[in-house]
Amino acid sequence: MVFRLFKITPMQRMKKIVLLQLLTIMTLFLGYHAQASHTVGGDIIYRCLGNNKFEFTFTIYHDCLNGSPAAIDGDNPSYFSIFERNATNTLAYSGSTGGAIIREVVPTGFSNECIQNYPNTCMSRMVFKFTVNLPPSPNGYLFVYQRCCRNGSISNIFNPGNTGVTFTSIIPPFTSGQCPNNSAVFKFSPPQIICANDPLNLDFSATDADSDSLSYELCSAYQGASPNDPNPGSPGSIDDIAPPPYVPVSYIPPYTATSPLSANPVLAIDPVSGILSGAPINVGRYVLTVCVKEWRNGSVINTVSRDLQFVVTNCSRTVIANIPQLSDELGTYIIKCDTNRTVTFTNNSVGGDTYFWDFGVPNTNADTSIAFSPSFTYPDTGVYVVKLVVNKGKTCTDSITRIVKIFPPHYADFRFDGNLCQGSPIQFTDLSTTALPPLISWNWSFGDGTTSTLQNPVHTYNTNIEVHNVRLISRSQRGCMDSITKPLIIPYFNPSAGNDTVIVKGYPFNMNGSGGSVYQWTPGSFLNNSTDPRTPTNFPAAGIYDYNLHITSATGCIADDSVAITVVDKPWFIVPGAFTPNGDGRNDIIKPISVGYVRLVYFKVYNRYGQLVFQTYSFNSGGWDGTFNGKPADVGVYYWHAAAVDPLNETLEQKGDFTLLR
Repeated sequence: MVFRLFKITPMQRMKKIVLLQLLTIMTLFLGYHAQASHTVGGDIIYRCLGNNKFEFTFTIYHDCLNGSPAAIDGDNPSYFSIFERNATNTLAYSGSTGGAIIREVVPTGFSNECIQNYPNTCMSRMVFKFTVNLPPSPNGYLFVYQRCCRNGSISNIFNPGNTGVTFTSIIPPFTSGQCPNNSAVFKFSPPQIICANDPLNLDFSATDADSDSLSYELCSAYQGASPNDPNPGSPGSIDDIAPPPYVPVSYIPPYTATSPLSANPVLAIDPVSGILSGAPINVGRYVLTVCVKEWRNGSVINTVSRDLQFVVTNCSRTVIANIPQLSDELGTYIIKCDTNRTVTFTNNSVGGDTYFWDFGVPNTNADTSIAFSPSFTYPDTGVYVVKLVVNKGKTCTDSITRIVKIFPPHYADFRFDGNLCQGSPIQFTDLSTTALPPLISWNWSFGDGTTSTLQNPVHTYNTNIEVHNVRLISRSQRGCMDSITKPLIIPYFNPSAGNDTVIVKGYPFNMNGSGGSVYQWTPGSFLNNSTDPRTPTNFPAAGIYDYNLHITSATGCIADDSVAITVVDKPWFIVPGAFTPNGDGRNDIIKPISVGYVRLVYFKVYNRYGQLVFQTYSFNSGGWDGTFNGKPADVGVYYWHAAAVDPLNETLEQKGDFTLLR
């Protein structure tokens, strides 16, 4: 172990700058960059030996696939500094770790025998163990290591190839001969490679020799050093290791220190157990830092951080156990709520040769099967955990568990009440029954595109569709669901008092109500029968007569409609003085408009040369559209001649002209 007091004169600093420049020139010729990205992570732990002595164990991890071998060799030995935790962060010591006691390639902890696309990665580690004698301090100390740079393939931080690391550990205040603390020690090494979409259950728990309370959290990694001075504190460096505070790495949104990779369920660490859970969904290499805090008398006395990386890859397994999830409850195969307790299991596993099912009935060994897709009848209601093991006892095996819930019957039912009429509110009442109440949800579909989640909704139909298939899905708190569909008929009801009409006084005319079974005209004046929808009329004089018709359907639906009857003294018909057949949908045709005439004898149109360009024999024809021989007729004046027959069978002839405009 080598220490040196932190004190550099201007001459020494100048010598270091010159030396660094010389080293840089040499490395350009040799093709080696001391700042080559190679650092993966690391951690620092210590234990108190007594008599003011502390034994540190420092571990640093390297990328031995893409990292520079020379840069990795440059970490052996490594260099550190210890600052007193006072107002000015006074440097107490700066020294070397000495040579590594362990230098090895770290096993991935990831069996490639059962993975078809094993990712190409390599991580090595160096472990240093050394002793430091520290004088008592009322402030305590901060152990610091800094190095640049991280490996450049990291997916969740900006500019990783030029971003360094800072690892720290706190020694609490102590008096002479006192042991203030032994840092927490992680129990297990984390895996390097994890499979996308696979649920994690990683143990980051630690032990503490002092029985301090421990809490766990995801925390930020820190930057340190720079590409221009990648190994501060080492021979040839410009500067020594910087005192605190330190700058967190810059995470690429949406990543953060507490959400360092995308996962569903989200990545989370249990603060009590230290179990990391979640299911990563995006492939890549991610920086992740786990902090364990040591609590004593309600205060944090030290934080041990493990700065590490995960390689998330799409794993193509040779063997995958898979039971589908037929229920919408997470992890549940089926919720069965009827008198039939037999369940048929679907097996979607791949790559298997043998299958072993345990259907989860306690206190028996008779609930197993080796069939690919077995059926099993459960002895009673209850919640069972079913396990499928594919290739049990073989090298490449996989397993999966699903929950099966067997409950008493659950039945959906409902009724509806009210006038089954368009526009009338109808009350729907839930009649569902369940042996294990309460009911918690209702999903109604009323057959007209509308829905409701109320238990007893009110709905109004406003469509002309007569048959509506109403569906209810009810669900209990235990997850039991049932559905029922019933037809609801809204008879078609199209009440009408007829169209507004112009008639000639003294000519026979019948009202034109329709659409119902029972009718009532108001007022009843000049009507032969006010309850007859087609009652004859006898209007005594010219004028406008307004009527309301109250209509009741055969099923009791009620509606009102109105009509206006205009009475004139004698029949007439007219032809407009102009029209504009330009295809704009307005005034595009011309024809006679009749009042009191029962039949058109003819309507003929002539151009100025006397040519017949149009003729019709019905008031109901479309009229002249302004074309002649399939082409638009010329703009100008046209002449018409018409004859019509009145209700007394007398014929009237009329002539006139109009103008065609465009």
